[in-house]
Amino acid sequence: MKMRKLLAIAMTLCMTAGFTVSGQVMVSAAAGEEKSSELLSDADKAGTFVTVATGPTSGIYYPIGGAFATALGDWGYKTSAQATAASAENIQLIREGSAEIAIAMQDAVMQAYDAFGAYEGQEPATDLRAMMRLWPNYVQLVTTADTGIKSVNDLVGKRVGVGAANSGVEVNARMILNAYGISYDDITVDYLAYGEAIDNMKNGQCDAVFVTSGIPNATVTELATSYDMVIVPIDGEGRDNLVKEYPFYSETVIPADTYNNKEDVEGVFVYNIMLVNKDLSDEVVYDMLTGIFENIDTIQASHNAANKNIYLEVGVDDLTIPLHDGAAKFWKDQGYIKD
Repeated sequence: MKMRKLLAIAMTLCMTAGFTVSGQVMVSAAAGEEKSSELLSDADKAGTFVTVATGPTSGIYYPIGGAFATALGDWGYKTSAQATAASAENIQLIREGSAEIAIAMQDAVMQAYDAFGAYEGQEPATDLRAMMRLWPNYVQLVTTADTGIKSVNDLVGKRVGVGAANSGVEVNARMILNAYGISYDDITVDYLAYGEAIDNMKNGQCDAVFVTSGIPNATVTELATSYDMVIVPIDGEGRDNLVKEYPFYSETVIPADTYNNKEDVEGVFVYNIMLVNKDLSDEVVYDMLTGIFENIDTIQASHNAANKNIYLEVGVDDLTIPLHDGAAKFWKDQGYIKD
């Protein structure tokens, strides 16, 4: 769906459709005020290289991030999608100027921004800037029936894959365990990306694995197809503690039949966001967002999580770090930020 179609839908929300004329995007905000913003020339776009920091090839950051690179390439930029260890590495790549945009989980971003949790004792990363909201990441704790693990508390004494050290998955695992009164001293920790940890679980070398991603996750789907997989609920007092201490988590369920689960499974999710390098000009960021929504079909086709969650109308209300000024202007022009 192109931007014209998206904005036509938005008319039902009392917004006026946008249109492109002579190198400008003309926008009417919710109040009816007409605004315009110059877009970059083809030559300027062709001279701008955009690296998109994604995630491991086993997860969904990689295909969705690759689709962002393709969409921006179709808009005229020179682009590259870089496989990474996901959130923590992507935050670093953005801060050091090695990537122009990057996918990251909002909980990891907030820890870096406010210097707590995994970033305790470091300088707050107040230079981080957001571009847009993406899709919710579900924290999925998976095991197999033969382990006997049915609750988070049953992890005590077990070997648990918590994600690569300081990755977004590992940040989630540590917070969730702490919310249930469990520390790493109470389990045997495997610092492995969840694809590797699930391989170990198949071989009897790991008992349970934390997976944080959109749903369905292909690696988890494969496990559920070949093994008697169990999704361990994240619920009760532990979940209450988690959401109270870290409000960027939200209560949710993993719906029945997402994998081999016949019933909904209680859990939590946290949003992914697109970070953007603060040193990019306002014009480039505004133009990139325009190109993203002009080519949103490409991004939505990359994964079910993108198809259901990445579109203009979701706005930016859920973002907890400041927008880049260029992004703020774009979202204001679309009527999603008020004066």
